[in-house]
Amino acid sequence: MSDNSSVAQITNDPYASVRIPEFRNLVIGRFTFIFSLRMMSTLVGWWVLELTNDPFAIGLVGLSEFVPAFAFALYAGHVIDNSERKKMILKGVFAYLLFALCLLLFSTKLTSDHFSNQYIAIGIYVVIFGTGIARAFTGPSFSSLLAMIVPRQYLQNATTWNQGSWLAASVSGHAVGGFLIWLFGITGTLIVICSLLSIAFIVLTWLKRKPPIPQSGEINTWESVKEGLRFVFKTKEILGSFTLDMFAVLFGGAVAMVPVYARDILQVGPLGFGWLNAAIDIGAIFSVILLTFRPMKKAQGKKLFLAVAGFGICIIIFALSEWFLLSFAALLIAGVLDGISVVVRGTVMQLKTPDHMRGRVSSVGSMFINSSNELGQFESGFAARLMGVVPSVVFGGCMTLLVVIVTWWKAPTLRKFQY
Repeated sequence: MSDNSSVAQITNDPYASVRIPEFRNLVIGRFTFIFSLRMMSTLVGWWVLELTNDPFAIGLVGLSEFVPAFAFALYAGHVIDNSERKKMILKGVFAYLLFALCLLLFSTKLTSDHFSNQYIAIGIYVVIFGTGIARAFTGPSFSSLLAMIVPRQYLQNATTWNQGSWLAASVSGHAVGGFLIWLFGITGTLIVICSLLSIAFIVLTWLKRKPPIPQSGEINTWESVKEGLRFVFKTKEILGSFTLDMFAVLFGGAVAMVPVYARDILQVGPLGFGWLNAAIDIGAIFSVILLTFRPMKKAQGKKLFLAVAGFGICIIIFALSEWFLLSFAALLIAGVLDGISVVVRGTVMQLKTPDHMRGRVSSVGSMFINSSNELGQFESGFAARLMGVVPSVVFGGCMTLLVVIVTWWKAPTLRKFQY
């Protein structure tokens, strides 16, 4: 970026990337896709708790998705960097549609008449295992396509809009999922989810083909995977942001226990569950909107640390609260802070990653961050069984604070980073 003044002038326009039609198509398609997935995750958490009456079952849902998502992540990065992105995305969305149809079948009276709740829960775990495989390829495909659509000088703005649409889809998906369960039950909600996934598939067919960037010479799969890992571990800003977010999400995964809080502690039922499940995302979308129009100008690395520390404190408050409004407020503020973390981390990755490695770096990021959501869900369920629900969530918040302290001293490059 030799002409810094012109770049600053362009990126100060909050709508710079939105003016690109191809970027708008990507955002709309991804929004619809994520909206339906958040509805599905909300529904599955409530459903398995109803089937098993065991908080640990929620943890098993997370483990079912974590194992394949983690196992396939590095290979997926190699495949994405050597494949046409649009085709990869469409295959992933179609796979999710098929899995949602399987869940719809499990929810019918025909299935409940012939199988016990235990067998239905096992079937749900198998389906979620399949979505974990699809996720390993689909998520990084979306991330790697972004920089191929948007010029580099728009990347910070595009990343903010992209994360904002993702969070908007999350908040509305979580909330609407809870409301639909309350209104129409499991089967009716799954019909809506399948319909939305079909719409997402159609919208994403509007994207133009994006051929893979030619690699320099032939490189086998294992060498390609190692090249991506070496780049991440060599680039300390990316490694530090991935590590900080991974452990914060791993130990601060209070959302996994929200169904238990909604049903047993706060006693607010599916409607309150929908609001609690959406609270973090409501806060996050608020901060992303704010950062879109008033982007951070300096010391983004330090602000990342402070945001994650504040997130841990909010999780502790949520864990101890027995009042719905306080619980909602704690998760809402946690979401505001999480939104800051998401924007900083996403911008670091987009600015520091060369085009020919975006699939692999995004896949490593999914191993560090996205998979930690599911592993954190399992950790929360396991800890809840060992020490009880409330102590386990307090423990997670305290561990998040410890992670921030350790990373602050071990990752000075990230602490001093700014863009």
